[in-house]
Amino acid sequence: MEENPIPEFKIAQQPGLLAYAHSAGGAVIKPEDMGKTKGRAQMAMRQQTHEQLDKLYRQMEILAQQAKEVQHRIQVSERIYDADMSFEPIINHVYYLYEKKDGSDVLSMVSPSEWGRKFPFNQFLARVILLADHTWKVEFFQEEDRSQFIDVDDLPTNESI
Repeated sequence: MEENPIPEFKIAQQPGLLAYAHSAGGAVIKPEDMGKTKGRAQMAMRQQTHEQLDKLYRQMEILAQQAKEVQHRIQVSERIYDADMSFEPIINHVYYLYEKKDGSDVLSMVSPSEWGRKFPFNQFLARVILLADHTWKVEFFQEEDRSQFIDVDDLPTNESI
């Protein structure tokens, strides 16, 4: 057997792990521009995290809106429970909130259209439904639909009858 003319310390033990081609027929290995590679990776990372933050922000806005709605239901429910009521409200039944002439509130089972000519209150405030959690769902009538409202000034007085 012939002796190898290349000294032993110049021969790679595992040539496939070299960072460059070790023979004339080897694959071309070009060093990557790491600045460009890192720049693209950072841009993709920023885009993805920005989208995730936007999604979280939208969810946060929805949660904040829901919290405001619950807070409003609490305030309205407290006002209704402070109102005069001569009956025990039943869940999922419709009731009507009125303002008395002295400024206090009263909860009634009688709708504004059922009072006829003798409307005993200052104004109709809202149509409400008792929910299972004992808060109230409030259905205020639209401003443009004033036919549901009864204005005390429009009622006939004793002098005009």
